[in-house]
Amino acid sequence: MSWALFWPWKFPSGYSLNAFYPIDMKKLVLAFAALLFAFAAALAQTPEEIVSRMEAEMNSHAGEGIAMTVDIKIPILGTATSRSYVYGSKLRVEMKTMGVQVVTWSDGETSWTYVSKDNSLTIQSAGHKKANTGDTELFMGITDGYDVSMKKETADAWHLLCKKSKGNKDEDDPKTMDLVVSKKNYYPLSLKASMSGMTMTMRDISFDVTEADVTFDAARYPDAKVTDKR
Repeated sequence: MSWALFWPWKFPSGYSLNAFYPIDMKKLVLAFAALLFAFAAALAQTPEEIVSRMEAEMNSHAGEGIAMTVDIKIPILGTATSRSYVYGSKLRVEMKTMGVQVVTWSDGETSWTYVSKDNSLTIQSAGHKKANTGDTELFMGITDGYDVSMKKETADAWHLLCKKSKGNKDEDDPKTMDLVVSKKNYYPLSLKASMSGMTMTMRDISFDVTEADVTFDAARYPDAKVTDKR
């Protein structure tokens, strides 16, 4: 394509653009590239900053309900998957394994457990009245007890490795955790940790739980065989 289409004026014979603008184009390109690298470096975030932003985002939803899927891999037995819904002191946990569905509801004082295999509903005291945080505590205060590094970065997420720091003396804390954080909204996409010989992965986290989602309704199980252990 001819530049004449965009620049119809011609230089006089024997003259060039550099005669009017004596610029070293190579130096200009290098200077521009250096500026871009400096700008990118200024925008770059450390792993600790990413985790802090994630925790702040989760704290902003503190008054809302939270849902997550939890995969627990147990040697020999295999993997069990549950879906948890938490709202204040109420929760609902659903699990299905080997064709059997188990659903547990709790309001902090009473729990209801339904087992599809024998169509049974067991009622008993829950034993807790505090707001239920589910497994979200693993997502909080990570930088206080772990050294965080970047494993890899994709277009959509940061993949972080959290290694238990030498100063962390809590024996219940896992030695390492793999954390994936969304670049879109800083939500945790997944967290994987090994504890007591089991590997637990928390994923598919959302904040769209309502109180109705975690409130037990006996009408759901009209024909269940009820055992009240309270």
